[in-house]
Amino acid sequence: MEQSSTSALLQGAVLDLASDVVSALRSGEHVRAGSTLTTGGAGEGVARAAVRVLGADTLLPAALLRVPPDPGQLAVFKDAVTAHPPRPDAAPTVVWSHWAMARALRRLDQPPGPTAGEPGAEPGTGWLDEAGWQVLTHQLAVLAPLALPGEECAVTRVARRRPVDVARGFVRAVRRRDWQQAAGAGRWLTLLDGVPESLGLEAGLDFVRLMGGSDPRVALQLEAARLMPAGVLL
Repeated sequence: MEQSSTSALLQGAVLDLASDVVSALRSGEHVRAGSTLTTGGAGEGVARAAVRVLGADTLLPAALLRVPPDPGQLAVFKDAVTAHPPRPDAAPTVVWSHWAMARALRRLDQPPGPTAGEPGAEPGTGWLDEAGWQVLTHQLAVLAPLALPGEECAVTRVARRRPVDVARGFVRAVRRRDWQQAAGAGRWLTLLDGVPESLGLEAGLDFVRLMGGSDPRVALQLEAARLMPAGVLL
């Protein structure tokens, strides 16, 4: 029962945090993006865990809108990065998510600490290089916080080589009503050259918003996709 209660608290904290980020992306303000983490809405441990689930997107308003993060929010984010480095047997997506969070701190001139790795120490992409288009799209959706204008990394280069496969994955996710995966894939597609015009990406994203936009995790990806073509990173 206790484990179930903790899981429910974490899920609620993640949804609240995603909602705060969506509000900040729409309003251009930072205060609401920090409210879940800084007003006592979640315990310290749950707040850190929620940040780790949402990853670098916790600081997305700072990346896309040049809005300085709330100091309390930034402290929780930095603590989540430095206190929980990936284990040696961690999945590649976990390692990359941690790397993206550390990069977000460096972008704000906030050194993440020695446990986050050196600035140029990118993880590998061997598991993605030969992945089928279904697996590729699923993994890219998980790593959607890496999809940012003007940012370069090995995962971005993999996605850039396979726009048609990502487009196929987007269509499959929509057909399966997997709105979170569709929104994440759509976010990547807004950055890629060579996306088939027949996809109708803009209409597709509108449909995802209509059908799945009530989920703040979906809405976050859609807001990022909307802002990114004009986004300029710090």
